[in-house]
Amino acid sequence: MESIQWLKDLFTTTDSVAHITLLYAIVIAIGVYLGKIKVFGISLGVTFVLFAGILAGHIGFTAPTSILTFVQDFGLILFVFMIGMQVGPGFFESFGTQGIKLNGLAASAILLNILVMFACYYIFFDTNNTTNLPMMVGTLYGAVTNTPGLGAANEALNTVFPSGGAPQIASAYACAYPLGVLGIIGATILIRYICKVKLEKEEEELKAQEETNANKKPYKMHLEVTNKYLEGKTLLQVHDFLNRDFVVSRLVHEGELCIPNRDTIFHLGDQMLIVCAEADQEAIMAFIGPKLDIDFEQQDQPLVSKRILITNPKINGKTLASLHFSSVHGVNVTRVTRHGLDLFASASLPLQVGDRIMVVGPEDAVDRVANKMGNSLRRLNAPNIATIFVGIFLGLIFGSLPIAIPGMPVPVKLGLAGGPLIIAILIGRYGYKIHLVTYTTTSANMMLREIGLVLFLASVGIKAGAGFFETVIEGDGLLYVLTGFLITIIPILIIGPIARIRYKFNYFTIAGMIAGTYTDPPALAYANSICSKEAPAVGYSTVYPLSMFLRIFTAQIVVLFFCG
Repeated sequence: MESIQWLKDLFTTTDSVAHITLLYAIVIAIGVYLGKIKVFGISLGVTFVLFAGILAGHIGFTAPTSILTFVQDFGLILFVFMIGMQVGPGFFESFGTQGIKLNGLAASAILLNILVMFACYYIFFDTNNTTNLPMMVGTLYGAVTNTPGLGAANEALNTVFPSGGAPQIASAYACAYPLGVLGIIGATILIRYICKVKLEKEEEELKAQEETNANKKPYKMHLEVTNKYLEGKTLLQVHDFLNRDFVVSRLVHEGELCIPNRDTIFHLGDQMLIVCAEADQEAIMAFIGPKLDIDFEQQDQPLVSKRILITNPKINGKTLASLHFSSVHGVNVTRVTRHGLDLFASASLPLQVGDRIMVVGPEDAVDRVANKMGNSLRRLNAPNIATIFVGIFLGLIFGSLPIAIPGMPVPVKLGLAGGPLIIAILIGRYGYKIHLVTYTTTSANMMLREIGLVLFLASVGIKAGAGFFETVIEGDGLLYVLTGFLITIIPILIIGPIARIRYKFNYFTIAGMIAGTYTDPPALAYANSICSKEAPAVGYSTVYPLSMFLRIFTAQIVVLFFCG
């Protein structure tokens, strides 16, 4: 018997490092594996770690509360910060003409979620019980399948209940979450029938839109100078007069091929390879001259085209114009690829570590530029740990700043979730201006984000597990399920038809927008499964950054204003 005492101690000595590590390892592993199980093609994913933690806590497999709280808060900070780093580069760019409408609809849905939550609270619950409203906040974030919002609400509740005793809102979250996933997809399908949408017709409209709408992808063409006005004018003068961005990659004058720069003089009969935005190609061709049926890239052996990876931190944030590629290095940059998207190489475009640039010029000059840019995949794979922890440091300070609001008994703080999120968004977008290398590979970002998330979910579940079944079976568990379902579907059934009937959005874009508003990957997977185009992903990515920010921010506002 004594020979297995060490094994018993490992599972029962709650304050040992080995026990705590074992606890998290078991809960996370079981949760992740069970989360892969699909029912009707839908899985709960990593969120199942929460349910595994609840079960562990219920059977007494736990750890000291102080340790659980620390791991929970650290996991939340890491998770939220990495989300901010991911959405930061596209956060402000998402507010284009169509983006403003989509984000407005998303923000309206988020507001409706909160209003429906309050309506359910006043209709179904005893308002004299101080724990009911916090539990409804937990129900809200389960209904909208938003774990960061749960974390922000939890953290804000610790401010409202500084001496302990904060309600375990993860119980209500867990009750509402499964039906929340199904409700989002079900309501999206219901919109299709309410608005009498024909999927085939929606696909045809997307295809027609792709064919008719010019976009900003790089466009390459060979032209001959036939405009007499251009005789004797420099490339810079032509560029300024036309007032459109374009790059002359190569130029043939009297049979000689060269790499032009800003001072290169145009002559009638010159032939050139031009790269411009697709929307500008007709105007440039009309001004310079007709297209040619030749290909300099085939004729020209001394010149090469090469994609170069920017890994030198000194280049981070510098514009193409400031690097003087043509005048100093004798090469031209014709396009930039960032996060898999081709961007036109305008003079004012700031380069970032991780960008790939297409460089055209003599082979030795291109090689020199490659050395200057870094062009080292190995260097890029090294994580920028300093930037992450500098950002977390700044985020915690920012989140701890007291903000006095009239009518509030205590100053409001953005806290452990809001502060790091805002700083991460700003660093992700503007970090290059202060020479912070913000590039993180997608896999590294996902790894850190998922580690933070599972640590947070496991901790919350273990803490909530002790009283979970009493809450669900003997308490208001079924009511949380019902009210959560209403919180999920009512805003979708209001906003979806408005987006369709009032703003004439394509159904697939609406489906992606709904998935992004609820930050729900299973809903996006459904939308992608019924559409062969990129419309669902575009709708999702357009509203996701703002939606994630609002979910986290409003969680704290609701708790601090109404639960205090």
